[in-house]
Amino acid sequence: MRTETLRDFRVPVTEPAAPYAVSTGLPHEAPVYGEYPAYYEDGARAAVPPQPGYAPQPPAAPVPQPDPHGEQHRDPRHDPRQDPRHEEHPHGRTQGHPHPHAHADADAEPVHSMTKGPEEDEPEGYTPTYRDLPVIGRTPLGGPGDTVQVQYVPQDTAGPGPLYVVGDVHGYLDELVTELRAQGLIDAEGRWSAGNARLWFLGDFTDRGPDGIGVIDLVMRLSAEAAAAGGYCKALMGNHELLLIGAKRFGDTPVVSGAGTATFQAAWLLNGGQRTDMERLQDVHIQWMSRLDAAVLEEDHLLLHSDTTAYLDYGDSIEDVNDTIHELLNRGDVDITWDLFRKFTKRFAFRDEETGPQAVRELLDTYGGSRVVHGHSPIPYLLGEVGTEDGDESRGPEAVDGPHVYADGLAIAMDGGVTMAGKLLVVRLPLSD
Repeated sequence: MRTETLRDFRVPVTEPAAPYAVSTGLPHEAPVYGEYPAYYEDGARAAVPPQPGYAPQPPAAPVPQPDPHGEQHRDPRHDPRQDPRHEEHPHGRTQGHPHPHAHADADAEPVHSMTKGPEEDEPEGYTPTYRDLPVIGRTPLGGPGDTVQVQYVPQDTAGPGPLYVVGDVHGYLDELVTELRAQGLIDAEGRWSAGNARLWFLGDFTDRGPDGIGVIDLVMRLSAEAAAAGGYCKALMGNHELLLIGAKRFGDTPVVSGAGTATFQAAWLLNGGQRTDMERLQDVHIQWMSRLDAAVLEEDHLLLHSDTTAYLDYGDSIEDVNDTIHELLNRGDVDITWDLFRKFTKRFAFRDEETGPQAVRELLDTYGGSRVVHGHSPIPYLLGEVGTEDGDESRGPEAVDGPHVYADGLAIAMDGGVTMAGKLLVVRLPLSD
């Protein structure tokens, strides 16, 4: 909820950090921007085969009743424009398209330009412009195209319902639907079925996977249905939301930093941006993403997207952080938006055994709570199993079957690495450990 007063924003005035320029290691390839270390496998490109779309059945239309004056009475539910309960959320169906990969096709247009500048020392774990992680082919699901229809269902249970959190989805709509069903949060038709339960998504809905817009549409619809049932479904802003907003608003507008010239369009494509998502992206999606909060405190859990202390740059309370980020994002300035993106792309602040617990405590002492729950950094990364910062990718990720508790038990990682043969995590809090 926004406040009525203008806050004294405490954002330090700093030069935007330089995006990395990394060599692909392949002949005739220029240095690129990307979020993760480069990954190649015999030059192959992963692809997603066409799959049938996921389409929940719309509720049955009511039977028109005769009008006493001889005309048929039109129930307002027949016309979404006449019913205040309706919200138009456009949905599309996945048509089977290739996964994003670090390589661009030979005949594709250039997606970025970069001129090398002076080198800068970056903090450990700052990786907003490395190439992508490997993307493992999954079965895509398309989003439904029906108008949202919700019906208020009174609850007999007093007080809030159980609390659930969802890790990074990255466009994997079918996996998300499967996990939500397994937890009893939606029914076989994909409708909210958890009454007064509370559900929080930790951000990163799009990119890499086949149907990011379908994921956003589902979350928007579940938000309305959960509210009508006495619960709620809410979401935090991730760095990929900032990336998609930037790509849509600014495209190829150059952003100059110490290491050269970048663009949101280039960074988005090289971090798994799906062209079909951009084609289906509408103003309602941009507005929804722009209003997402960056942090929230739920039942002594501090929920964040990124495992970074960059949140401290934006205020000494959760309300200040959210208000400041909203105000900065709404300025519509490419450099300010890029600075937000690169700060929330930082990672691994809690991973070091010596300094990690203290970094978590600094956040908890400032914003409250006894544990931080975050997404952003895949659990195989945190465990050092794949994609290490020194480029050693000799080992593959082991199976992820649940969240990762670390930093002296103060942090819970929720990104199961769905884009790298991991698992999309939907977990009830508090954990039983």
